[in-house]
Amino acid sequence: MAATTKNGKVAPAAFPPPVDTQAEFIKRTVDPEDEIIEVGVAIVGGGTAGLATANRLLQLLHEDAENGGDVMERLGEVPVAIVEKAKACGGHTLSGAVVRPEPLLELFPDMTREDWRKEGFAYGEVHKEAVYATPTSKISMRIPTPPPFKNHGNEVISVSSLARYQARVAEEAGAYILTETAATQLLVEDGRVRGVRSGDKGRGKDGQPLGNFEPGTDIVAQHTVLAEGCWGHLTGAAIREFDLAENREPQVWELGVKEVWKVPKPLDRLIHTMGPWPLSLSPKYGQVGGTWIYPMKDEKTGDDLVSIGFVVELEYADATTSPHDLLQTFKTHPLVKKILEGGERVAWGAKALPGGGYWSMPKLTMPGALLVGDSAGMVDTLALKGVHHCIKSGILAGEAIFHALKTGESSLEPYEQAIEDSSVGKELWEVRNARQPLQKGMVLGGPLSGLHQITKGKIPGRLAWHRNDHKPMFIGKTKDRYVKPDGKYTFDKLSSVYITGNATRDDAPNHIRVQKNVPREIAETWVWMCPAGVYEIPEDEPETGMVEVVVNYTNCVQCGAITAKGGRLTTPEGGDGPLYQIT
Repeated sequence: MAATTKNGKVAPAAFPPPVDTQAEFIKRTVDPEDEIIEVGVAIVGGGTAGLATANRLLQLLHEDAENGGDVMERLGEVPVAIVEKAKACGGHTLSGAVVRPEPLLELFPDMTREDWRKEGFAYGEVHKEAVYATPTSKISMRIPTPPPFKNHGNEVISVSSLARYQARVAEEAGAYILTETAATQLLVEDGRVRGVRSGDKGRGKDGQPLGNFEPGTDIVAQHTVLAEGCWGHLTGAAIREFDLAENREPQVWELGVKEVWKVPKPLDRLIHTMGPWPLSLSPKYGQVGGTWIYPMKDEKTGDDLVSIGFVVELEYADATTSPHDLLQTFKTHPLVKKILEGGERVAWGAKALPGGGYWSMPKLTMPGALLVGDSAGMVDTLALKGVHHCIKSGILAGEAIFHALKTGESSLEPYEQAIEDSSVGKELWEVRNARQPLQKGMVLGGPLSGLHQITKGKIPGRLAWHRNDHKPMFIGKTKDRYVKPDGKYTFDKLSSVYITGNATRDDAPNHIRVQKNVPREIAETWVWMCPAGVYEIPEDEPETGMVEVVVNYTNCVQCGAITAKGGRLTTPEGGDGPLYQIT
């Protein structure tokens, strides 16, 4: 793409990050036998999808053993290994989240929803809900609930807490969980995935070994599961290596910023708002987004909590669009203040999510490996729903892997048809063309999107996406609407990062790839977009033209948004990043 358009605007794609995906993130020879770790199945990512895969596979392995089978025995001392870069499973996991309960009930059939709440990862069934338009900073108007936002009977949960529960169950069933371990390279030998290599630990800023240096290790498996979440650099390398995106649309992204509040009185219903305030309706700004406000009742403590978040499509054109500051500003609306006022913020976090849906899902299998959950783009961003798809895809992945192990089949391709025939494929098919019109903005694209929603996918055809980083950027006025943080009700980015438990060491290597000298419009995009204050433009840089960018990578909360707008997130050293608890 050209560096500038006819009107002089620049797009992030014109300044690609300094990275060679396949050269850096694929290792083509496996170390000698005495230097490797051999496991049965390696799962990269200890979130809801990866752990659902582990738990379903382990259920089947134990059932097989009870019936005289030998599959577990053939997998060796470590039948299932989960490689998780955070300090604990769920430490980097964040979602709204209101979950359709069926896949979770299927995965853990002996548990009731009341058991979920006692375990501390579920916070109540949705009985009442409301959707509001917010045309101004003072006015809210209740509107009929659109079909994607109907949540009666669903469950409010914390995905980070759910992941910790899933990890405990998996470990009790025989999984080996390697936390604080980053999977930095995909092992590919003779056209087949053989496993992953863990990252080095104890390197300095310039990559030099420090006194506590520990080299990475090849983890070799019969099958590998990529469950890295919204943007996995091994997933990206695999997609390129095996042409998994052939005849697919490019993936597009959204960014959500979330807070959890302890409030003096319970919220009696689930709330979504559809703006337009504090976003702009102007197609020039390209802003599309919305909010959630979910009630959470902590059965263990009796506390009344509220989950509140703001989601913005990363298709916008105004470089000063800041999801974090939009959330802070949204909290000043009377609709929100009456819910939160008198309360206390107890958690904050941010995460990107894939928004391309059905047409952007890559091919799900390759020789020796498969993709699950957000790694495969299994999110319905019309309904803000993906957790149930993560769990269901994990169940189906576990079943496909077990079948292959039991029968001696080398291919995992039956998993692809299983996804297509399941609730995952059917639900994403119905909304496959409903989001693309919104790339034209709410005013122009809203009616056509609504038509595709109402007809539930009966209109034939395939609507195309274009990559978020192809959107030309300009420095607009969205920043002029943001409120100033007061440290009590509205907050700045750095104090927000602090409460995530982020413990990245100051002398760790940089895991973020961006060009350091870019047009002011691109630099401003990164500065405002990043919820953690990672990017900074020195004060003495010119107001126009090319500027230097400072990358404060130790602030990073691994949200992944930079990859959508011209940079590349790679894995940090194992154990770095946030430690989310109830997000």
